[in-house]
Amino acid sequence: MPYSAEISRENPTVILFVIDQSGSMDERMSTGKSKADFVADVLNKTIYTLVTNCTKSDGVRNYFDIGVIAYGGQGVRPGLGGALSGSIVNPITALATSPMRVEDRTRLEDDGAGGVLERRIKFPVWFQPISTGGTPMCAALTRAAEELVGWCDSHSNCYPPTILHVTDGASTDGDPEHVASVLRQISTGDGECLLFNIHVSTHQGETVQFPDSDSALSDSYGKLLFRLSSVLPQHVSRLAIDKGYHLDPDARGFMFNADPKDIANFFDIGTRPRLTVDR
Repeated sequence: MPYSAEISRENPTVILFVIDQSGSMDERMSTGKSKADFVADVLNKTIYTLVTNCTKSDGVRNYFDIGVIAYGGQGVRPGLGGALSGSIVNPITALATSPMRVEDRTRLEDDGAGGVLERRIKFPVWFQPISTGGTPMCAALTRAAEELVGWCDSHSNCYPPTILHVTDGASTDGDPEHVASVLRQISTGDGECLLFNIHVSTHQGETVQFPDSDSALSDSYGKLLFRLSSVLPQHVSRLAIDKGYHLDPDARGFMFNADPKDIANFFDIGTRPRLTVDR
């Protein structure tokens, strides 16, 4: 069956984040942060969680290659900063040792007695929030396809790549449907690439979560993003159901008009493709 390959150091998978950094990402969300700031925080937390999950008694194990593509007014470029800024995809061991910086932050926690405690934490940063210019989505997805063709050729027995695409606006460099179709057809022996799309919003309105059709989407842009998205494999669907989402059998990896909680859930669900095995 497709999407059943175990993930190990000998057979890793790749998770590629494609992040819209256009000017409209400067809009403020209900959290008080801009969309760019919030998405950057969720992405950095997600990378840290992946590093933690790959950390065993003998160190960080290379279960994942992690890639980030950013696109906006600065064009399409590698999204990781610091020592990793020269390439799009890097082994997770490289991310573990090379964050851009580590910030001191405060986190509020329940004190167990009805109160709240402030706790100082270390927060590693790999990805910087930026919001400027247009939305060259076609170029970004083309860059993703170029990157993943080579990866799949050299990892033919591995669980296929998962692409998490975050955007808040329509493409400004053409219709992305064809290039998204090409991207989804890139494959390993275990299946085709999975392309999951999330539209982030600052506006009140109905959120559409993991639909199986475009009937609940009121505009052509939402319907387009739905068509770009892959059907969720069964084990990914179970993760979404465990988080309280109702899914029909052909649900797609897509959310429209997503709020902060949905964004965090989307990243968590999309970055747990299979259980790893210790080898």
